[in-house]
Amino acid sequence: MEKFEEQMMRRCIQLAQLGLGTTYPNPLVGCVIVHENKIVAEGWHQKYGSAHAEVNAIQQISDKEILRNSTLYVSLEPCAHHGKTPPCADLIIQCQIPRVVVGTSDPFAKVNGLGIQKMKEAGIDVKLGLLEHECRELNKRFFTFHEKKRPYIILKWAQTADGFMAPTTGKQKWITNKFSKQLVHKWRTEEQGILVGTNTAQVDNPELNARLWEGNNPVRMVLDRDLKLNLNLNLFNRNQKTLVFTEEPNTNSENLEFIPIRFDENLAEQILEELYEREIQSVIIEGGKQTLETFIRKGLWDEARIFTSLDNWSEGIHSPEISGQIIETRNIAGNKLEIFRK
Repeated sequence: MEKFEEQMMRRCIQLAQLGLGTTYPNPLVGCVIVHENKIVAEGWHQKYGSAHAEVNAIQQISDKEILRNSTLYVSLEPCAHHGKTPPCADLIIQCQIPRVVVGTSDPFAKVNGLGIQKMKEAGIDVKLGLLEHECRELNKRFFTFHEKKRPYIILKWAQTADGFMAPTTGKQKWITNKFSKQLVHKWRTEEQGILVGTNTAQVDNPELNARLWEGNNPVRMVLDRDLKLNLNLNLFNRNQKTLVFTEEPNTNSENLEFIPIRFDENLAEQILEELYEREIQSVIIEGGKQTLETFIRKGLWDEARIFTSLDNWSEGIHSPEISGQIIETRNIAGNKLEIFRK
């Protein structure tokens, strides 16, 4: 029975992952309904503001009578509050589903334990904590945001085999191949924000969008202490929301917001506080070295994704030093990708 239940929860996780990048600020959730040891319905939260996973699964069943003798598996605690949609816990109670298996509780204050409590008080047999580690990992961004009161931070850079990330000439020079670049654009659709420093914006003139992959563009962010960046740069094309962290006052306009902060030893903390206030749950920091090291020094990062090419430059700007656990290594057409966790 335990193995079967784990299989059902793994299926919930698999379904939930289909919503990555489209449910913010809501979590990723998958749901499976089992009747007489067979899956009779599946659902996942597909988009913020739309039906939740449990609702999508229940709607798949035409004969609602079978729900009275079914088990509902869900990767995250059913909500107990009215948000964009009615409480899922109420729907489960209304459908008289006798047993619910939940992967992990919801850290969001309006839910945390209340969905479980509501179902138990209605006489439902609730099992909590099946594959809890995997279910928390699924929503690492959501849990970090609500428990640590800051976004989930992903550091990303490319370096040569001898450890250089940029030339000293102040000119752009590509390190990775087109396949790695496409993967980076896929990542951009999965996170809410993307941040670069002044030099990276000036030298590389990036668009910081996901033009090589289908999906949502992240909120662009740039550090510009003295507002010296030219407004003709791609970052300021108004095509997607852009935040500028600066010490100089300026007037906001369409898709362009200037956020006043102090460029001192608490720069990283200030940025994360501002992003938390704006409900941005995850950020990719793409450089340059100084910006990356601002977060590394303070230990304010969760994951680092580092590409290493086969090239040797012999000189240039050294890539940051980082210590952590390598959780994944991949070869992308000659580029080595290592993913670290702090």
